[in-house]
Amino acid sequence: MPRTSTPAPTADPAGAPTGLDPRSRQIFTALMLGMLVASISQTIVGPAMPRIVAELGGMEHYSWLATAAMLASAITVPIVGKLSDVYGRRGFYLGGLVVFMVGSILSGLAQNFWWLIAARAVQGVGMGTLMPLSQTIIGDIIPPRQRGKYQGLMGGVFGLSSILGPLVGGFVTDHWGWRLLFFISLPVGIAAYFGISRFLHLEHVRQRPVIDRAGIALLSLALIFLLVPTSLGGTTWAWDSLPVIVMYAAGLVTLAAFLAVERRAVEPVLPLHLFRSSVFTLSNIASFMVSVMMFGAMIYLPVYAQGVLGVSATNSGLILMPMSVAMIGLSIIAGLVITRTGRYKLQTLGGILLMGAGFWMLIRLDYSATELDLTLAMVVFGIGLGIALQVYTLIVQNATARRDLGVATASTQFFRNVGSTVGIAVFGTIMSSGLAGNIASHLPPGVAEQMAASGQEVNAGAVLDPSVLAGLPAEVATGVQRGLADSLHDVFLWGLVPFVLALVATVFIKELPLRNTVHTADEAGRELLDTLNQTAPDDALVVPLGREAGNTRTNERLLGLRLGLLAEAALTGDRPLLARAVTEVGQGDLRRGAALLEHTSRMLTTEDNDVAAQTEPYAVEVAALARRSGGTLTEELKRELAAAVAERDVRTVLTTVEPTLAERYEAVDIGLLERVGDDLSAAFLVDTARSRP
Repeated sequence: MPRTSTPAPTADPAGAPTGLDPRSRQIFTALMLGMLVASISQTIVGPAMPRIVAELGGMEHYSWLATAAMLASAITVPIVGKLSDVYGRRGFYLGGLVVFMVGSILSGLAQNFWWLIAARAVQGVGMGTLMPLSQTIIGDIIPPRQRGKYQGLMGGVFGLSSILGPLVGGFVTDHWGWRLLFFISLPVGIAAYFGISRFLHLEHVRQRPVIDRAGIALLSLALIFLLVPTSLGGTTWAWDSLPVIVMYAAGLVTLAAFLAVERRAVEPVLPLHLFRSSVFTLSNIASFMVSVMMFGAMIYLPVYAQGVLGVSATNSGLILMPMSVAMIGLSIIAGLVITRTGRYKLQTLGGILLMGAGFWMLIRLDYSATELDLTLAMVVFGIGLGIALQVYTLIVQNATARRDLGVATASTQFFRNVGSTVGIAVFGTIMSSGLAGNIASHLPPGVAEQMAASGQEVNAGAVLDPSVLAGLPAEVATGVQRGLADSLHDVFLWGLVPFVLALVATVFIKELPLRNTVHTADEAGRELLDTLNQTAPDDALVVPLGREAGNTRTNERLLGLRLGLLAEAALTGDRPLLARAVTEVGQGDLRRGAALLEHTSRMLTTEDNDVAAQTEPYAVEVAALARRSGGTLTEELKRELAAAVAERDVRTVLTTVEPTLAERYEAVDIGLLERVGDDLSAAFLVDTARSRP
């Protein structure tokens, strides 16, 4: 099957990864461009959202500016993740960029609120493609032990866009209007497209896909039925209204049907076997809750800054900038610490605790709070977010087999997106449902009725639009600001619920050692898949042995037995040539060479993932010997071996190109003899291994 080579980290002579090769660096740079265009398009609009709502209307549906994009992204993520495993990453990544830029253009041209919502949904499809594939491709080219550093840098790109986005967004909104914001990112998107088209060429084995169409359709419907009433409940529709009840019921039925379909699907869009891993399940629960907290804070903080503190869109971006600086700095530092130590759990717990502390500081804000109070709370929250946000993807990838990498990474992004959608929707409902009552409680008696009778509407939109605010009586403006502060207090208070759940889930995540290669020690299901690719009479399964079967789990075990027996034999004292060869493996030390082979044998034969991960560095060092100029053995030892196996004089063997038996006797198929030898050697290896004391 056609395939291209996979870029790999460069290695020192001992085989330890030291960094990316030039091609991998080009791919990583292109991924950073793609992440930049998606993330800056999100953050640049944040400060303008209150102004957009004030101009186009729809304050009661404020959350839908973000919910529409997140909902579309949540639907797209698992589908693209699975299809990229089947068809390859490159085409989907480039397609995601195009769709995202089309959505940006449509958003900039929006003539009413619901046009903008539809355009944001188009952007969400692009986001749902770019975000998970960026992380998946990192998993394709970088081992988990090194991945923390590069995922930290990728988080730094998001942090950089979080700094520049609000500043640029606020300034442009104040001086040229919000529509220009959706066009600013287009040049970056075009540059990213050409960069990725030029450099992003990854290994992919062509497959015969079995598309889970039923699963894709049912998952999409379930998300729509469950998330739409979550967003509209309590505002547009009462929680006990018929539309909400019907949509929730339909969502649960569709979700049950989806689970039933996935159990029988050949290539499920969301493989349920992944949830058998407690690491996968708990990481996604924690990631879901972190996203609820993150967007519960980031979406509604500009409302607090502009609506309660009364700052401009530009200044609201400045208030949030320290949070972004803290997030980018700690994201990079956390990644470097993970790469250096190979540990991640304690710092992730610390990040969650700091996020909770940030929310506690937000809860204490009221109408009398200052810009400094808000900024300090966000710095604490940003530090925690920078430490914890990227780690859950790394945890899932480290515990997942290579063949499931795309869909597992996409699943993590999926739960993150659903968490974002739920957070925005639920917190939006909390803010909107009590807003009118909170505002009325702070207005002078009879003022609300008088203004309503004169055709003036009193709501939070009045303090978000500077032109409207200027025309309000001072006591009315103050009452609206106080009511909005009360509603946002409730939003931040409820943020402690996902904090507790994220903390508990993270506590119970089992910390697995980080691997130094892009493959897991034991690729789950590989042997079964390899076996099913063979043919046999009467539909019997063939156990694949020998080099013609390719890399199967059985052959890995046999290789492990062989290396272990060779290490043992080298120490017996009666095999001088083997002892010299193993000494060269140990760089001049026979016992070190034998120990390296024993550890490698242990990795190849064990079924314990922890043991495999612990012995993996030794196998990496042994494998690096084959990349040395001239191979594993010195030329001197090779000459001695060549002469020792020949029944003729040494000079002739070393200076003559001898014709092979295959060339002289056409009836003999050396390849078939090798297969016979491989099968018999397998029996010999197992017998010998069993006979050892």
